[in-house]
Amino acid sequence: MRVAMISDVYFPRINGVSTSIETFRQDLLALGHEVTLFAPDYGRGAADPDVWRMAGRPVPRDPEDRLMRRRAIRDCTARLAAWKADVLHIHTPFIAQYAGIELARRLDLPVVTTYHTYFEHYFEHYVPFVPRSWLAALARRVTVSQCAAADVVISPSSAMRSALRAYGVKGRIDILPTGLGASCYNPGDGQRFRAAHGIEATRPVALHVGRTAHEKNIDFLLRMLAALRRRIPDVLLVVAGEGPALPHLKNLARSLGLGECVRFVGYLERTRELPGCYAAGDVFVFSSRTETQGLVLLEAMAQGTPVVSNAEMGTLDVLVAGRGARIVPLEEATFAGAVADLMVNQRLRSDMSHAAREHALSWSSRAMAERLAALYRELAANPQASDLAHKIAATHGI
Repeated sequence: MRVAMISDVYFPRINGVSTSIETFRQDLLALGHEVTLFAPDYGRGAADPDVWRMAGRPVPRDPEDRLMRRRAIRDCTARLAAWKADVLHIHTPFIAQYAGIELARRLDLPVVTTYHTYFEHYFEHYVPFVPRSWLAALARRVTVSQCAAADVVISPSSAMRSALRAYGVKGRIDILPTGLGASCYNPGDGQRFRAAHGIEATRPVALHVGRTAHEKNIDFLLRMLAALRRRIPDVLLVVAGEGPALPHLKNLARSLGLGECVRFVGYLERTRELPGCYAAGDVFVFSSRTETQGLVLLEAMAQGTPVVSNAEMGTLDVLVAGRGARIVPLEEATFAGAVADLMVNQRLRSDMSHAAREHALSWSSRAMAERLAALYRELAANPQASDLAHKIAATHGI
């Protein structure tokens, strides 16, 4: 199979969408398929002949991202036609969505769309001057229209599929999580990470990894930390990642008087630094309400780090109570108590660490990639489905 993917985000921009794309891409390549990816040009990062970088401009209020130019993508039509793709896979709902549908219509390709992000709860943080109800209604209308333009919509979780159905999406929705690549199971050196960041070998560490964005609800973890300190005064919260909410989070930490109890360590290189970061934590803490999957939870468990988290949206599929995770409500004292219990009870933490590794092993990305390849083959063998999607797209002005 020859698969063309298109996304508004990709490495070196680090987030869950970039990770999902790269995980599937590498596994598809290992299975013998060819993959070409349209992605923004960030002006940095190693060149890859299979990643076609598109010129763009910064995104207002989110300077890490780049908005690709549709003309740059359109100019690649002849190049993609010569490459003879079998299917086009759209990963994001911005320029990639509309340019991707345009490419698919011109080249008569079936279309797959993965719905990675719960945009109803995303827009409110980035367009705060518009009433939330208006943004929610807009997000739902746009989602229904975009999903109608695809032959198949992929949802990373059952909860996200239920949300799409509630919006009014009528077409086919397949549940297909990303899973973990083989490298995620390689043991990280937690003590080396601690030494590199000046963290004492025996200091209790709660860890959060992920983009520091408003929708991740990291504010809650900082408030929880204030409660946790009453039981474990020397606890340290390590926050790995960057994003638009980072200045706000640093200010909040100062205003709560957390001082040296929080360490923001920024982005970490995935293969060398990140496994050690996961292994350095005694407990992984998570509080997002809007995850479509929550890969970082599985990555932490693959390193044997037990998780304390709420279970909403995509994390409902990932987390199983007693299998490396404590599932608790987002109430500061209750959450802090669950973290403290794991930190002070070494036997409990050891048992949950073993269970976490076992649970993570059941989420192999290779099996997920095989399922995705089977979907591609099904669509390529059924061009009538693509014709229908293109007619629907035309009725929506796409």
